[in-house]
Amino acid sequence: MSRPIWWNEACLALAAADPVFARLIEQSGDASLVSRGDPFSTLARSVVGQQISVKAAQSVWNRFIRTAMLRGEPMTDQPDDTAALAKLTMTPAAVLAMDHQALRGCGLSARKAEYLRDLAQHFESATVFPERWPALGDEAVIAELVRVRGIGRWTAEMFLIFNLQRPDVLPLDDIGLLRGIGKYWFDNAMPSRAQAKEIAQAWAPWRTAATWYLWRSLDPVPVEY
Repeated sequence: MSRPIWWNEACLALAAADPVFARLIEQSGDASLVSRGDPFSTLARSVVGQQISVKAAQSVWNRFIRTAMLRGEPMTDQPDDTAALAKLTMTPAAVLAMDHQALRGCGLSARKAEYLRDLAQHFESATVFPERWPALGDEAVIAELVRVRGIGRWTAEMFLIFNLQRPDVLPLDDIGLLRGIGKYWFDNAMPSRAQAKEIAQAWAPWRTAATWYLWRSLDPVPVEY
């Protein structure tokens, strides 16, 4: 896993721009956004994480990858099962080898199970082209990804953040981002998306890093896709 090459520059700029970020960055120490580098795993994790908490998403993902990659066997020789499972890479073939019942048994909703099989089929049949995405602009990547069933703008934005590590992504449909902005700038009131967008203008061109620090301030479990 690797951190963005622009991370330190973003931290310096955000800390200088707003005392909230100066404090959050100091509190987070050396922690940062990291990329797993695998497009399919990032998208699959994002689908799993749709509309549920970070903690719940991690629990479902652990059961999912254990079932898909290890046939459900626990990694008993590892003191930290989550850390050990994080080293495994989900593959399209492993997902397609699971039937609908097996996917549901991992804690996935019926719809997410369908989405994950459809996503895996796109990768297996080469009807998506991840090798092209690093060269495309943010909106062009989003436009390609949302053609896949089950991937909306939020999921595509998670891909931009966690796989391509684009520096200026602002996922206005993300409840964690809105909660963070509400906590620090609106006396804990939930802002509208328009209000959040206006506040975040001051964070450009580093809104990815700003979003990550707001997430981290709300939940000790790092957000990873």
